[in-house]
Amino acid sequence: MIIRHITYILPEKIQENEELAKEFASGWDSKKIFRKTGIRSRHVATTEKTSDLAVEAAKKLFAESGFPKENVDFILLCTQSPDHFLPTTACIVQDRLGIPTTCGALDFNLGCSGFVTGLALAKGLISGNLAKNVLLLTVETYTKHIHPQDRSVRTIFGDGAAATLITHQDGEPCKIGEFVFGTDGSGANNLIVPAGGMALPRSEETAIEITDEQGNTRSLNNLFMDGPAIFNFTLDTVPGTVRSLLEKAGMEIDDIDLYIFHQATKFMLDSLREKIGIPEEKFYFNMEEKGNTVSATIPIALREALDEGKIKKGDKLMLVGFGVGYSWTACIIEW
Repeated sequence: MIIRHITYILPEKIQENEELAKEFASGWDSKKIFRKTGIRSRHVATTEKTSDLAVEAAKKLFAESGFPKENVDFILLCTQSPDHFLPTTACIVQDRLGIPTTCGALDFNLGCSGFVTGLALAKGLISGNLAKNVLLLTVETYTKHIHPQDRSVRTIFGDGAAATLITHQDGEPCKIGEFVFGTDGSGANNLIVPAGGMALPRSEETAIEITDEQGNTRSLNNLFMDGPAIFNFTLDTVPGTVRSLLEKAGMEIDDIDLYIFHQATKFMLDSLREKIGIPEEKFYFNMEEKGNTVSATIPIALREALDEGKIKKGDKLMLVGFGVGYSWTACIIEW
């Protein structure tokens, strides 16, 4: 069982820090945004829906890999910005791609831990002889949740889609190794779109805009993030998760060739790397021109690291996703 191919696409519209600085109140300039986030620009979906990005990413995967779409027997689509409340976006994608109707398809609603959890789901399907070729799509149009005047999140998030093909052939070794999972729903309200579900349907009341003490404007229909709470959760949880996974795999920090974490912000990643004690040369960062694309950050980083020659055959990689939920998942793969 291996990751046979991985690729990604980004929306055409690019939003530079300079553009955001012009929109925000005084005291925010492009250099300050970069210092706080490590991001210079991000791609933003305009007319593109999540299914549009998913279809284009999948088509790119089939074109690059030469893998026949007819051989896909399960689609896993991770998103927190689906086309519709129902039906599932994965079903729409199956039809638009022309993948056989014998294929299974489902959405799962996870954010920053979604890709690594998706690998676990794919491994489970294949190990249980329920599928042989799984198409994992991690797709977000997260910026559509964001109020234009909420600089607390608008500077961070971008949109994008990644397509990953996980396959198995008889006699082939399993290159997707150990996993560690975690969930703490007590932090649900710290990264949330409050209105829109059955608990709080959208209405005129939920659309009322409020400006907080920091000057960020949003309504209950928009994304809210308590940045300090998320930061503290991450620093408290991720180092122990890394240690648990290394222990489970019988490995040490230096046994891993490259660490690829969810690309949250540069400050958060630097803080995690230093606290865990990961050598800088083994820690990958690539969000300067993409931003935080939520469930798509890790596969995008994987493909970028491959293209840059930072991953070679036989390398052992640790992938760690963490965030909204709270949810976190980590695994070790061999390339």
